Amino acid sequence: MQFELTNEFLETLKEDIARFDRDTVSAKVGELYPADIAEILDEVNLQEAQFIFRLLENEQGSEVLMELDEDVRERFLASLSDEEIAEFVDELDTDDAADIIQELPEERQDEVLEMVEDEEHSENISELLSYEEGTAGALMAKELIKVNQNWTILRCVREMRKQAEDVDKVFTVYVVSNDGVLLGIVSLKRMLLNTERTIIKDIFEEGAISVKTDAKAEEIIKVFEKYDMVVLPVVDNQDRLVGRITVDDVMDVVREETSKDYQMLSGISEDIETTDSVWVMSRARLPWLLIAMLGGIVGAMVIANYEDELKLSPQMAFFIPLVVAMGGNVGIQSSALIVQGLANNTLSKDGMVKRILKELMVGLVNGLACSLVLLAYSWIFSYPVALSLTIGASLLAVILFAAAFGTFMPLTLHRMKIDPALATGPFITTSNDIIGLFFYFMIGRLMYTLVI
Repeated sequence: MQFELTNEFLETLKEDIARFDRDTVSAKVGELYPADIAEILDEVNLQEAQFIFRLLENEQGSEVLMELDEDVRERFLASLSDEEIAEFVDELDTDDAADIIQELPEERQDEVLEMVEDEEHSENISELLSYEEGTAGALMAKELIKVNQNWTILRCVREMRKQAEDVDKVFTVYVVSNDGVLLGIVSLKRMLLNTERTIIKDIFEEGAISVKTDAKAEEIIKVFEKYDMVVLPVVDNQDRLVGRITVDDVMDVVREETSKDYQMLSGISEDIETTDSVWVMSRARLPWLLIAMLGGIVGAMVIANYEDELKLSPQMAFFIPLVVAMGGNVGIQSSALIVQGLANNTLSKDGMVKRILKELMVGLVNGLACSLVLLAYSWIFSYPVALSLTIGASLLAVILFAAAFGTFMPLTLHRMKIDPALATGPFITTSNDIIGLFFYFMIGRLMYTLVI
């Protein structure tokens, strides 16, 4: 049955904790799923969370740790002793354990690892910590099921029983050579349909899609998506099987990347949480605010340079916000589509020129439609002909430029190995504001010269 955390449940639980009623608290939370317990810990204070946590079995407590939000978990780990953390780490898979250890200060990491009872487990965690963050080596777990190509099915079953003790979910049985090189996979069905003395090399499927330990997260996500996989083997530079990445680990990476890109789109230059200090949050936001302010200063200089046009027709000032806003909106639309296509690898293989030409055609259609609406508006309210032509023509020009620029920038940044998400948000908006003002006043000067 699905658990729903209510204010009533929370209040009674806090009262039980205040009375140090361990039996009642244990009965209330002991049978819940780890995700439900983590939800409760997010809502109580640190002392209450510690009380609940210490009532849990090590295995259950380790699962709850992984379900906590990162910022909550970081504060919670700081309140636990090295020995307590080591006990929970001992119950986790190596990839999850490495994530926990990595969140600790460097001076505590080695101390906790030394207290982990299982020496092999500790060594595996240390190995994962040695890989660069965001690579397959850092994401993988060491726990997997593998058999030698020269083993009989009978021996495979014995060995698999031993290995399965450390593996929560068996997705695939990998086949390796005597040197540990990944050769392929063997299905449980084939093993069941053959005799006990059948040699694995006679029945396994050769070749298995894999990634190197230094493969980046973006590459791993694309492989999972393209081949619709639930688990992916990881090999070293000698093609020896060293670990596996499961789909739930990849989903965590996707969520992190999505959050990072969303913050970048909003003009936030580093990963922040709502619980971060004022200084950290200000530092993340200030760079783009300063860039936007600089763009505003340049825009003001453009307007000042065309002061005579405004004196000639003060009504031109009415439409400045409209022109620059439309340019920013179109630019963000174009760049967002490109960034999305690059992120999920669905962008067509057309060259940059073809892509820009296509966006220009879209911009032309949209620009003509918006310009006609604006011309109709100016005609209904009897604005001067020169002003009507100025706002109609400048709007078309700004939309065309914004469509091309919003396509060009993310593609260029992608080729330069820079995150294309930088091309959206404040950068596109500020650039289009400045260029839009140039177009508006240049066309205005031309129109008023021709008409008057």
